[in-house]
Amino acid sequence: MAAKKSSHPYPWEQSYPSFVSWDIDIPDIPVYSILDDTVKNYGLRPAFNFLGKRYNWAEIGALSDKLAYSLQQQGLNKGDKVGLFLPNCPYFLISYFAVLKAGGTVVNYNPLYAKSEVEHQINDSHTRFMITANLKMLCDTVCPMVGATFLEKLIVADFTSQLAFPKNILFSMLKGREITKLSFDNKKFIDLDALLEHENTPAAVSINPSEDVAVLQYTGGTTGTPKGAMLTHQNIVANVTQITHWLDDAVIGEEKMVGVLPFFHVFAMTAVMNFSVKAAMEIIALPRFDLDQTLKLIDKHKPTIFPAVPAIYNAMNNHKKRDNYDLSSIKYCVSGGAPLPVEVKKVFQDVTGCILIEGYGLTESSPVVCCNPTKGKNPEGSIGLPFPKTDVKLIDPDTQQEVKMGEKGELCVKGPQVMKGYWNKEEDSASTFTTDGYLKTGDIAIMDDEGYFYIVDRIKDLIITNGYNVYPRHVEEAIYQHPSVEECIVGGLPNKSRGEIVKAWIKVKDGMSLTEEALREFVGSKLSKYEQPKLYEFRDEPLPKTMIGKLSRKDVIAQELKPN
Repeated sequence: MAAKKSSHPYPWEQSYPSFVSWDIDIPDIPVYSILDDTVKNYGLRPAFNFLGKRYNWAEIGALSDKLAYSLQQQGLNKGDKVGLFLPNCPYFLISYFAVLKAGGTVVNYNPLYAKSEVEHQINDSHTRFMITANLKMLCDTVCPMVGATFLEKLIVADFTSQLAFPKNILFSMLKGREITKLSFDNKKFIDLDALLEHENTPAAVSINPSEDVAVLQYTGGTTGTPKGAMLTHQNIVANVTQITHWLDDAVIGEEKMVGVLPFFHVFAMTAVMNFSVKAAMEIIALPRFDLDQTLKLIDKHKPTIFPAVPAIYNAMNNHKKRDNYDLSSIKYCVSGGAPLPVEVKKVFQDVTGCILIEGYGLTESSPVVCCNPTKGKNPEGSIGLPFPKTDVKLIDPDTQQEVKMGEKGELCVKGPQVMKGYWNKEEDSASTFTTDGYLKTGDIAIMDDEGYFYIVDRIKDLIITNGYNVYPRHVEEAIYQHPSVEECIVGGLPNKSRGEIVKAWIKVKDGMSLTEEALREFVGSKLSKYEQPKLYEFRDEPLPKTMIGKLSRKDVIAQELKPN
């Protein structure tokens, strides 16, 4: 039966699959309710597979309840900030929902942050408690900050207790130097496993889903100092609900999710972890992305859904022994976090036979705004259609007026997944929204007559050379069409005579060769003269990437501009 249409039809509704309605119902519930529902209805179904150690949903729910109770006993009050400084592991999922059940607010931390970055985020967010693991790389960073910053208590999980036998023994024997031994005799350091040795349940906390902040999610800092986006319970529940409606052919209680994207990142938090909880999927996780281990994981465990960033799909495309692994279990993949090059999409779909759809979002929208449908039209280079209950418009950045169909404009979004604002930054919050309440994304896009959106580039990445606008993504797409190119980043460098010049950094595929002259000739027929890079740099090593695996334009330009 066809889904009902809204009373105020949008251009993209005509392109929705038959089972999708724009005017869906968003439940007014706390985030932890999605776990409670899954425990109730699918408690004995597999929930988490971590390097061979398995949990069902009833076990995850029980451990979350125990930890929530203990956090309250430790003095956690409603609204207190609790940091998660963890790699992907069962305790991340358990702790996330325990904090929310106890009435706290989750603050996600990047485990690879420098000490100064962690210190800034602790003090900026007012993080009282932190949950981490006894891995040396984590403890060396955060232990000295207890009492020296806003941080009062550090709750430490034994990493090896999350491993199956005999991996737990082998890890202790072979990698003992990676484990930190802590004394729990003082009140600053607390043994997480000891907090689970009871059968109590947490006291109920009254939650206002539309007002109470569930997660303080810090932006990546690519455009300045990271800011804490206040994502309410309603924001996160809305986005998970939207994803569930969009991926309608995911069978509740039957699917398997690849969990290699870091859960601390907003894309993985929602599209991997929380979506899996909502749909009672089994999460098959690695502590961090490793190409060989990911291929082995897919080959062995036969997952069906695989969200990732373009750099991961590209790495799999170019793996020398890719054909040794059976990837046929994957039904569809969702690409996010960065623009998906058309050539990468084509090759990956040819190799795996799965459907690779590109989505679009940002930290401030929990994160998903648009996505291509799994059934029907899936245009190359498009970020797809706005999600149900989501209104998108394009405005002229200078006049702030909405542009005409087919014209470029800044993508602005309004919907139940859009953040409450930035933590303790009223001016930034005000300037991020239009006068009529749309979030300004900073991305330039166009919309076609069927309602599909196409990102041209970020406003802040725009290169202006001799007065001409050059969009790095457009140049990268042209370069990626060369069969010898594995990775490419395009950026602008300061130039006295032109303002900026275009430079391309290239990683050539292993076993192949490419000269600057040949590449210049190749792109000459695909780009206007002012768009063509003036400088090329070929690198033997992979190009810089962020923790989530996105190619990092910011880092490669910073390397270029760093004084000798």
